[in-house]
Amino acid sequence: MMSEELLEKVKEALKKVADPHMGISIVEMGLVENIEIDEKDETIAKITIRPTNPGCMSAARMAMDARNVAEQVEGIDRAEITVEGHMMADAISEMVNK
Repeated sequence: MMSEELLEKVKEALKKVADPHMGISIVEMGLVENIEIDEKDETIAKITIRPTNPGCMSAARMAMDARNVAEQVEGIDRAEITVEGHMMADAISEMVNK
């Protein structure tokens, strides 16, 4: 499958993830900064999320949900989530990608 096609599918899947406070999709809110499809030994969706609020307590949950929905996309073996612009970005990214 072409990675562009996978990219679209991942983006569609991410629309199911809502910001718990706003109840709006993280895609619509523009929190998904980047999606990359890395096809080496396995197909990895690399997703960058930038929460609007650097202290947002639901960033971990959004990242986890994003990983879960992305990994349900046919053709994706694994999703890696990077959280940026958050005071606990590294801790969250590390936890989510365990």
